[in-house]
Amino acid sequence: MEKKMRFGIKSKIIIGYLIVIVCLFIAFIVLNSQISSLQKERNFIIDHDIEVHDLTNRIEKHLLDMETGQRGYIITGEASYLEPYNSAASSWEKDYNALYQLLNNNPNQQEKLEKIKGSIQDWIEAAGEPTIALKKENNTKELQQFFEKDPGRQYMDDIRSQFTSFRNVEKKSTETRATELDEKNQKIKIGLYGLLLFVTLISLAIAIVLSNSIVNTIKEVTQTIKRITASKGELKGRIKVRSNDEIKDLGIATNALLENIEERNWLQTNIAHAVTMYQGIASVDKLAEKFLFTVSEMTGASFGAFYVREENDKGDLFVKQAAFADRKGDVGRESFLIGEGLIGQAALEKRTLVINDVPDTYQLIASGLGDVKPKSIFIVPVLFEDEVIAVIELASLHEFTVLEQELISQVIETFGLTINGVIRRMEIARLLKESQAMTEELQAQSEELQTQSEELQMQSEELRMINEQLEERTKDAEEKSFELEAAKEDLEEKAHQLELNSQYKSEFLANMSHELRTPLNSILILSEMLEENAAKTLSEDEEEYARIIHSSGKDLLALINDILDLSKVESGKLDVLLAEMNMSELPDQIERNFGHVAEQKKVQLKINKAQDVPDIIHTDEKRFQQIVKNLLSNAFKFTESGSVTVSIQRVADHRLTTAMRTVDTDCWLEIAVADTGIGIPKEKHQLIFEAFQQADGATVRKYGGTGLGLSICSEFAKLLGGWISLSSEVGKGSTFTLYLPSLSNGLVDYEKVNFAYEEVAVSVEEAEPEAEITEIDHPVQPVEPSLQDDENVFQDKRVLIVDDDQRNIFALKTALAKQGMTIMTAHNGIECLEMMKNSEPFDLILMDIMMPQMDGYEAMQKIRGELKLVDLPIIALTAKAMKNDREKCLEAGASDYISKPLDLNQLFSVMRVWLVN
Repeated sequence: MEKKMRFGIKSKIIIGYLIVIVCLFIAFIVLNSQISSLQKERNFIIDHDIEVHDLTNRIEKHLLDMETGQRGYIITGEASYLEPYNSAASSWEKDYNALYQLLNNNPNQQEKLEKIKGSIQDWIEAAGEPTIALKKENNTKELQQFFEKDPGRQYMDDIRSQFTSFRNVEKKSTETRATELDEKNQKIKIGLYGLLLFVTLISLAIAIVLSNSIVNTIKEVTQTIKRITASKGELKGRIKVRSNDEIKDLGIATNALLENIEERNWLQTNIAHAVTMYQGIASVDKLAEKFLFTVSEMTGASFGAFYVREENDKGDLFVKQAAFADRKGDVGRESFLIGEGLIGQAALEKRTLVINDVPDTYQLIASGLGDVKPKSIFIVPVLFEDEVIAVIELASLHEFTVLEQELISQVIETFGLTINGVIRRMEIARLLKESQAMTEELQAQSEELQTQSEELQMQSEELRMINEQLEERTKDAEEKSFELEAAKEDLEEKAHQLELNSQYKSEFLANMSHELRTPLNSILILSEMLEENAAKTLSEDEEEYARIIHSSGKDLLALINDILDLSKVESGKLDVLLAEMNMSELPDQIERNFGHVAEQKKVQLKINKAQDVPDIIHTDEKRFQQIVKNLLSNAFKFTESGSVTVSIQRVADHRLTTAMRTVDTDCWLEIAVADTGIGIPKEKHQLIFEAFQQADGATVRKYGGTGLGLSICSEFAKLLGGWISLSSEVGKGSTFTLYLPSLSNGLVDYEKVNFAYEEVAVSVEEAEPEAEITEIDHPVQPVEPSLQDDENVFQDKRVLIVDDDQRNIFALKTALAKQGMTIMTAHNGIECLEMMKNSEPFDLILMDIMMPQMDGYEAMQKIRGELKLVDLPIIALTAKAMKNDREKCLEAGASDYISKPLDLNQLFSVMRVWLVN
């Protein structure tokens, strides 16, 4: 039978499209032919009729030129008027001949043209040439007589009427051709619609035929699939497709899928049955019999033997435990060694063996009518933990299919675990029996020993008492050892805390001393100079003012000692005075206190106060204002550009945490101070709230400060029943948020309120023990006139002042300039080195220690080391008056050391010593 030609869906669609394209191509050719014919007729009308009208007008123009030239010459006698006459006389006949040739298909119009030509020639002969000749002869009398009759006018009127008649005929001819063209165009349009309808009908017919051939086949496939689906798992049905296209391929693939699914279902069902059939079996022989029976039933095997591994003196031995279709126990050998026979070889190689070419001498399968030789042998080892514990051999009258082999292979994957479990249970049962026998024997022995036990009981009691005493003493010793260890760890921890505390206090004292003594230094120096009134320009009252300022500065110096006394913060002895505070005035107060700061730093200050903030709250206004001022001062200090925003709002009820609800308060307020400054690293968020801690506590600091402000703010907030939280990102800014309750019912017992929760709280550690603070005070003494000797050593000396504080520079520069010295200034160590490299040598340098970018220590080391100025006097001036500062300054290269606030007598005395030396 010849193979049916394949006619696919793609081929059907392409042929349908080709038919449509051919029809469209034929329609295009016909349409193009009609359009070309129409275009030719249109071009003829345009070219022919326009040319006729153009030549007619040109002939008339030539005639008009001849008439005009004739009259102009007769009137003026100028020969130039004859030029258009002569030109037109030679040109009109050319245009006439062209027009006559153009109308060769219209004899009527040619006849009219001949009449027009005769009239023109008559005019030339009767009126044109004779009058010109008379004018040339200057025969005025005959000219006058000629124009009295004027026969030329009649000729011209006839010519015009003839041209009008000629043009009217041409116009009607043009209109007739246009009408015929429109009728032909209409016929083409109707033909185009008819052709379009014809092509559309053909296309629809082809589409219907193709779609029916595809859709009907797909419907047959769909109905077959629906029948298979509705059969509730029965996958026997198959898809039958008559067409030889892609739908047939789909049907074949679907049939293959159904066969595969049917095989998988059969495989999974039998695997599940095989797994469940040996549950609850407690012996290996019964398990083997059950397994052989089930597997033989599934695969159609006619013979079967089950061998289990046992250990003996010769090694591992596989012993037959069960057989299927046994003839009086002669199915298979009783045992195999590893590597012996196919059973032993399968166990040795741990692989499945399938033999289809069975020799004639192989064991026959017995039936009621006789013996039959098997066609296929299947030997499979059973593994447990990668060890062969059993081997199964099956024989069948048919060859084992791949699906049957896969079934057995998957069943035995977990069968090894089952065999091992049964063997273990049998071993446990055996051991249990042995244990029971030994228990009975031990019971008899125990009765014999009971007597001996009673004898030893007395001795045991005595030993027990002694042992209890020893255990009690050992326990006491262990408890004391544990207590000593705990005490040791506690002491080590406290020692570490004390060491940290000492370090923090030292750093704080250094920073606070610098920050407070630096402005105080300029106050004391300048007030002392005013008090001296060396120029006698001040009145007694003004001198008294200067003395009061100087005295106030000294009082301020004493007050510094009280401010630096951390015991008031750490011991919690600060007094809290609760009273009403007007929150409506807070924005104005902030604007008043920090508006000029924002304007000076060119930073925008924004204050936002929510509508729901109460006008009156109960708190300690002084502490509250100090917290807000400290937060705003920090914000402006660390913000070079951008804005500082203060947001005041009431904490909504749904935002109140459990800890906040335990506080007896009218409301909670949230005051947030946000800046666009340098930001704080995340790892230092907790550190900055600790006493004496800063993001950078070294001597090279750009922003200054003691590191105590945030610690004091945190403690004040704690005393007022609230806390401060921080949100910051380096380079983008920081937001400090103060959460504060309105304490209309008194102070909060902070110990009873747990603020250490994750969503808002900032952990606040317990304050360190109080530390004694010793300030070095240098009272300012009036400058004695004896400072100026007869021979002034200060005159014309070049002195370089290195300090980052303009107030100190101004005070020192004023005081030293009065002594006749030439003063130069630098604001940090870098500027100092640049000036020394580029300026004339200096006689003496007054060096501040704590400066930005490069501090005094590093600057002095570079002067002595890099610049090799070993003999140049350098006097170190610092407000960081700590115990070892003098040694550090001298070690860095200073010639001498003076702490701030400066005593001018002391300063001039030290300068005189080094300038003289």
